[in-house]
Amino acid sequence: MDFHVTLQGRRDLSGQIYRELRAAILDGRLRRGERLPPTRELALRLDVSRNTVSVAYEWLTAEGLLEGRTRAGSFVQGEASPRRGRTGVASGVRLRARAFWSALPDEPTPRAPAAYDFRVGTPDASHFPFETWRRLVARQLRAAALPAGYAEAAGHAGLREAVARHVGVARGVRAEADDVLITHGAQQALDLAGRVLIEPGDCVAVEDPGYPPARLLFQSLGARVVPVPVDAEGLDVGALPDAARLVYVTPSHQFPLGMPMSPARRSALLDWAKQRDAVILEDDYDSEFRFGGRPLETLHGLDRSGRVLYVGSFSKVMLPELRLGFLIAPPSLQRELRWAKRVMDWHSQLPAQAALARFIDGGMLARHVRKMRREYEERHERVLEGLTRHCGDWLQPLPSMAGLHLSATFHRGGLKLEREAVARAQAADVGLVTLSRYCAGPRAKAGLVIGYGAMPTSRIAEGLRRLGSCLATASGS
Repeated sequence: MDFHVTLQGRRDLSGQIYRELRAAILDGRLRRGERLPPTRELALRLDVSRNTVSVAYEWLTAEGLLEGRTRAGSFVQGEASPRRGRTGVASGVRLRARAFWSALPDEPTPRAPAAYDFRVGTPDASHFPFETWRRLVARQLRAAALPAGYAEAAGHAGLREAVARHVGVARGVRAEADDVLITHGAQQALDLAGRVLIEPGDCVAVEDPGYPPARLLFQSLGARVVPVPVDAEGLDVGALPDAARLVYVTPSHQFPLGMPMSPARRSALLDWAKQRDAVILEDDYDSEFRFGGRPLETLHGLDRSGRVLYVGSFSKVMLPELRLGFLIAPPSLQRELRWAKRVMDWHSQLPAQAALARFIDGGMLARHVRKMRREYEERHERVLEGLTRHCGDWLQPLPSMAGLHLSATFHRGGLKLEREAVARAQAADVGLVTLSRYCAGPRAKAGLVIGYGAMPTSRIAEGLRRLGSCLATASGS
């Protein structure tokens, strides 16, 4: 292992090397079993004699921190000491982040999933064709398949063509390969659009309840974010602020409530944007998993004035860990969006992009989506059945015919019952998400968002039976 050693002057060189290596072993930077550089090699790198390094190694060996093995080298033998805090970090000056970031709460500590895990937004990885994907990626990791140097910011040409065909067939989106920009998931697509379109102080309208990461992202860019209420037809266009420069919507499967935006509202939103010279950012969330009803045309497909940017992702239909998504934009913004992508991270990783292009072109994505649609439809029906049987006295499921979750509101009890139910469910090893966490306005909706992507079908009934018991106890307390 290469190891950085800093020497000051020409005095006590063995001692300086000894102290730096000793400190690295005791604070865990060098771990037990790791091999140190040979004395000759380290001496050449430090421009000292080999004997100087040998003396330092001998002192460490005498302390039991190193072990010399014949014809093998010197290996770390000691263990790191328990640390009481951060060491070796400058602490004299407290650097200040922007007020927006300092005001955010600490990130939640990751916890093991509950036995009955109704998390939201997590697909079932157990059905993913890992062997097929592994072969596709391995083929792209060969030297002949990799480009020499950096690639185009817009993404792999084959994947952009495949995405344009895929959304054209699956969603009726009219797009060419040049209209597609490959991103690290939907979140980066939103970020790129915001960077290009939003000036500090601009008004951005978002759904309420809605997707918190989008809201926080626009706020981080200096926008004045205004939550707009959602009803049974989707976003209330009449409540949009006149000053809004950008409107973020999930019209195919509103997140988190689940209803699609009605045709009348879609037309009204497009007219509103045209009259006010605004931009619509359409997140086609969970549209691949529709279980019934006539699919509605996307806002992008209805748009005739080039005001809609269309965002998609492969996180739900494949795996969130792949971090692959896309942004489809009108020609008037493509140059600026590509520059924003280049400035942000140059381009997304190419082997995965090329593999995904083959996955789509070979029909494997379509087959996987069909398979998972059937699986999730059964889970959706099981959740509705279980909510009615075990939780009907307290919860009213909201109409939803797509996606990996459904929402339910409380008949009574409001936010107090919501808090009590989630606390008791956690104790019963049932993982839940509250509806109120997605609300930004002053009147939060009380309810639960029941995800079934990560929940095996066989465990849904028992999980909802436990939830019903928790609700019964919480409502009586």
